[in-house]
Amino acid sequence: MLDNNVGIKIAVIGTVGLPANYGGFETLVENLVNYLGKQFQFTVYCSFKKGLERPKKISNAELVYIPLQANGIQSIPYDIISMFHAIFKADVLLVLGVSGCVCLPLVKMIFGKNIIVHIDGLEWKREKWGGMAKWFLKKSEHIAIQYADKIIADNAAIQEYIAKEYQKESVLIAYGGDHVLPVKKDQNLAWEYPFTYKSYAFKVCRIEPENNVHMVLEAFVKNNGMPLVIVGNWANSEYGLVLRKKFGNSKKIYLLDPIYDQRKLYQLRSNARLYVHGHSAGGTNPSLVEAMFLGLPIISFDINYNRETTKNRAIYFSSSETLVKVLSSLESFNLSVLGAKMKTVALNYYTWDIVTKKYAKLFGSPNAL
Repeated sequence: MLDNNVGIKIAVIGTVGLPANYGGFETLVENLVNYLGKQFQFTVYCSFKKGLERPKKISNAELVYIPLQANGIQSIPYDIISMFHAIFKADVLLVLGVSGCVCLPLVKMIFGKNIIVHIDGLEWKREKWGGMAKWFLKKSEHIAIQYADKIIADNAAIQEYIAKEYQKESVLIAYGGDHVLPVKKDQNLAWEYPFTYKSYAFKVCRIEPENNVHMVLEAFVKNNGMPLVIVGNWANSEYGLVLRKKFGNSKKIYLLDPIYDQRKLYQLRSNARLYVHGHSAGGTNPSLVEAMFLGLPIISFDINYNRETTKNRAIYFSSSETLVKVLSSLESFNLSVLGAKMKTVALNYYTWDIVTKKYAKLFGSPNAL
């Protein structure tokens, strides 16, 4: 039985699309559709490549395909085309990311749509962008915040930045992580990855400078304790290729390519002794929230976003030298207690039930908390 909000039409713009197999935004959209699909009519804009299957619907959401990439330079026309298509289909435009928000003044002034923008992290600060790209992304952020009806920040530090930089209020909504369940190690995994017979640290991320992958690798090479297993897209950048060449033969580090078998990835992560989080840009990182839900002890790069996400209860490092010191003194920490603290924080703040109720309220549901 559908409730009275079934008439509200929500267009979701700015992701690779469904099914969710790329990143945090896609997982967010999947859970919005799963939790709220009986309250609202969702249209999700998706990127597609020739030859790939294109279902028309997933979990009550209509899928619309745009023949452009959702990331990189093509994300700008991808988002803009999606917005102008959505104008004629939706009551609310949920825009995830700011790259296409340069067109918001036109969308707002002419069509008067209800626009909600999730600004993501501070994309313009990322080292991978050149000067012109950083200028454009900062300008897009400014336009998004000025013209959106509602702004979403996924981290209190981002919320504070918006208030200070733009004198604007935003709504704090993080991510859920309870879709991730612990998976016991099976014999096949041990055969494929013999390092799983012993304790190991784990990290999964995009191989980019702002994720401080070089810093983490340099520390573990000097570490005499457990090895590091890190999963990432090493071949996608010069930065990744250089790191693989430098550290690929180390007996203390296992550099794995992206793993698309989610069960295998969950097994590797679930059975790690601890999780290392090196991100220095952005807000609340979904992979960090997921690791917390697994009850893994967290060693995190020391920046306000990460301290806010972990509520100051993780172990922190600020350089390869400080990380070496942390790793050499792990016996002084009760890792089991630390992992339990991370799980408690996750249960209190990062469930999809909590997150989707906040989105429902933004969308206009009087039944939302």
